[in-house]
Order: sequence, then C-alpha cells, then structure tokens
Amino acid sequence: MEKKIKVGIIGCGGIANGKHMPALSKLSDVEMVAFCDLVEEKAQSAKEKYGTPDAKVYTDYQELLKDPEIEVVHVCTPNRSHAPISIDALHADKHVMCEKPMAKTAEDARKMVAAAKETGKKLTIGYQHRHKPESLYLKSVIDRGDLGDIYFAKAFAVRRRGTPNWGVFLNEYEQGGGPLIDIGTHSLDVTLYLMNNYEPKMVVGTTYKKVNDPECGNPWGGWDKDQHTMEDSAFGFIVMKNGATIILESSWALNTCEPIPEGSTVLCGSDAGAQIKGGVTINKGEFNRLIEIKPDLSSGGVAFYEGVSDNPAEVEARRWIDAVKNDTEVVVKPEQACVVSEILEAIYKSAKSGQPVYFD
Repeated sequence: MEKKIKVGIIGCGGIANGKHMPALSKLSDVEMVAFCDLVEEKAQSAKEKYGTPDAKVYTDYQELLKDPEIEVVHVCTPNRSHAPISIDALHADKHVMCEKPMAKTAEDARKMVAAAKETGKKLTIGYQHRHKPESLYLKSVIDRGDLGDIYFAKAFAVRRRGTPNWGVFLNEYEQGGGPLIDIGTHSLDVTLYLMNNYEPKMVVGTTYKKVNDPECGNPWGGWDKDQHTMEDSAFGFIVMKNGATIILESSWALNTCEPIPEGSTVLCGSDAGAQIKGGVTINKGEFNRLIEIKPDLSSGGVAFYEGVSDNPAEVEARRWIDAVKNDTEVVVKPEQACVVSEILEAIYKSAKSGQPVYFD
C-alpha cells in the first residue's frame, strides 16, 4: 500500500480552509490526522470536513506536537506566532510548511532558518505564486538564459480597494504590518526567485495611510478607524549587491485606475524582458523589430504531476509532500524566504526613519 504522510494542521482559520486543507485533501498519499485551533469549534469543523475518522482535535499546539505519528505540520496562524510554533515543531521532529510571510520579524525568520539547520528537518514557506503556470514557465525560460542579465524589476501587489477587515489583519501586534507584509511579500518573493538574486545591498521605503474612509468602496465593507493602524500602501526601492534594482509596490487601498494582482512582476534583462501580469509576456528585439511573445499556458502547465491541476495551491502541496517523501530539496528554501522578510523589514524601517537601510 502507498505510504500515507500524516499531517497536522495548526490554525484552522481562513488560510487553512482557503488553501492548505483543500489542497492537501487532493493528495492520495496524505492524511490529515490532527487539527489545532484556539477556538475548538474551528478545529472540530476542520476535522469533520478534512480529517480521518480518528483525527484528533486540540486547542494547544504543544499537545499536537507530542504525537509521534505526525510527520508534517502546516502552520496557518497569525504572523506573530509563525516562528515559535514552527521552531517548536521542528524540534519535535516534524517537517514544517509555514504560511507566508515567514515571520513577523527578520530576527524570528533567522531563528527559523537556524532551527531547520539544527534539527535537519525540512522547512518551507507558503509562497504559492512560485507554483503558478506563469512562474513555472518563466522560470524555465530564465534558467535557459533567454533574458540574459536581469538588472531591473518591478514587483506589484496593488489593490485599488481590498482592505481585509476580518480576523487579525488590522492588528499590528499580530501581523506586523499591512499590505506590504500581507501581499507585497508574495510579489517580492516571486521576483527574487525568478531573478535568482538574494543579496540585497540597500533599501529605501515609504509607507502611507491616506485612505481611511470606511465607506471608500472596500468590497468587504468598512472598518473601525481606531483599530486600523497599519499602512494602506507601501513602496520599496531595492538595490542588490550586483547592482540590480527592484521597485516594489503594494497597497490595500490606493486611488489608482490600474490595480495589479499580487504575484505580478516585470523583469528587464540584457537580452530580453518578461512580465507576469495577466499571463506571461516575453519581449525582445529581433531582426530589427520589437516583438512580444505570449505563450499559451492553458494546458500542460504541470504535466510533470499526473492528475494534478494547475491550481498553484495544489501544485505547492504536491511539490512539498514529494520533497518530504523523497527527501529532496523544497522549492521555497527557508534561507530565501528569510531574505524576503529582511527586505520587508528594511522597507518598514526606512519608511519610519526616512533614511536608507543598508545590509552588510
């Protein structure tokens, strides 16, 4: 019989129900055998929908970690608790998939990297935009060398309106920030991944809180002005050690006519350029003409995984579980995700101080 990987879910809220548990449920070699949430009813509901008949329910994640049968833990809690729970899980001999961002602070992210190295267990972060058909295709094109030296990029996660007003999204203590750490993190991650560049030199950042009208047209309704203390937009100018420049734009609310979904990026290389914005476009000069190529990604995006759709959450889950089963490298390495957290924190620091932030 096929070996089943036994998974425990810590945090049974929106991201667990919206991404992790539905994706894991599509994998025949996975069993969700434990569910933990501070609200017991949420864990019980998750068990009834996704768990094995004898799955256990917990309100204390430390109790879940004591189960020696659980090999993999998915951490789907607010940002503040990512690091302590992940580190405890690694030391409890579990492989860990932690939802993005890696941690609330860069220091916590570095502690997670250290714990993974110390324990020898696998740690990865839920940056599912790496697993989109667009990213998979463009990564192959870039790795082949088609773009040449990528020296300029833009990363976008721009909502005209889209302030999440539920859970702890507006709680700075729990989350550490607004759109920059929430959705800008996705776009920065996929941009660095495609560039294969993780050595920042300097960051200049700005943040704004200008659109604070609860009746501004937010699709999820208004919010309490006193509780919404985070930025509604944030921007970063990042210079890498090799001289490459990245501009990062993120917002939950911005008076722009051109919202750009998270995970969008523009890459400019010495030989060609490319972008992920409503599909993939590759641009270059050829035979004294400017041309654009738009590949058809409607089929074959994940042909290397039979029976798996091109849903990025499902591809992410499949690649993660395969790395555990086959003892291979994870796609999102913790060292890479840590650099994302370090850059995000530098943007916030620069915005607060009004000065550039330099890396060693």
